Amino acid sequence: MRLRPDRTPAPVRRLSTAAAGADTVYLVHPGALDAEVHRTLAAALPAGSGLTVLDLSALPEYWEAALTGGRAATTVEDLAGRLAAELLGARAEDAPTGGGPAGGARPYTLAGWSFGGVVAQALVERLPAGQRPRRLVLLDSIAPTDAYKPSDEELDPTLLLGWFALYLGAKRGIPVAPDPERLAGADVDRGLEAVLDAAVAVGALKAGTPVFGLRKLYDTYVDGLLRNNRLTTPYEAVPSSVPLVLVTAEGSLIPDDPTLGWEPLAPRGLTLHRSPGDHYTMLSRPDAAALIAQLVHAA
Repeated sequence: MRLRPDRTPAPVRRLSTAAAGADTVYLVHPGALDAEVHRTLAAALPAGSGLTVLDLSALPEYWEAALTGGRAATTVEDLAGRLAAELLGARAEDAPTGGGPAGGARPYTLAGWSFGGVVAQALVERLPAGQRPRRLVLLDSIAPTDAYKPSDEELDPTLLLGWFALYLGAKRGIPVAPDPERLAGADVDRGLEAVLDAAVAVGALKAGTPVFGLRKLYDTYVDGLLRNNRLTTPYEAVPSSVPLVLVTAEGSLIPDDPTLGWEPLAPRGLTLHRSPGDHYTMLSRPDAAALIAQLVHAA
């Protein structure tokens, strides 16, 4: 992770720099996986294209909440405003010095993965009209609409354990698929035993890994989800002023809703696409990156 002189991570991470006259794609990343995971997308973009990540996990008021019980001392609006300023600064640095539009006025595409899509959509509406992207590409991002604002008590442990298994598999580079029957109705401890057995069976974890060690990772993971959910609950999104493109993963977090709730926020249009992989591996699979690259670079 690139650090500032004061040793704190920098929110703007250029994974590839655009050649003269080429486009840069900007992507809001919420953490969970390191922002380096987007190098697969950077490699899939047309030659000369740039990819700059706006990394929420570099903002202490955001990432520290995943270590302190999932309660963030910030709001979606504040996060969007902070990244909007970072985006405008990055765009100004990327603007050509001659022979083209100045001041960052060149058309561009903004994307956001997971909760990063929520912040990206809020960010767009805080930009001056002439600085907004031509489209917003949402990568398996759940809309901040009432249908998807559960209370903490409404978050189903079986669902969370299934999501955690996807996350663990992405971190280890090996899919982890616990027995659904063992997860159904299980409490966290019994559910984690099923996840652990599945991870050991495929070599994602070593035999003898204690379940309490996995519990620590699970608790941090869930605190990150709680943080995002608690930030989204009071947030009232405004309809998007730019067209929305939604890419859901074949193994999406919400597999039964191909729109993930975005229709009410898409008066300029909502285009749907399906990507190989799950919520996490869609970022590292070359076939998924090839699809996403086409969408973020479309004229």
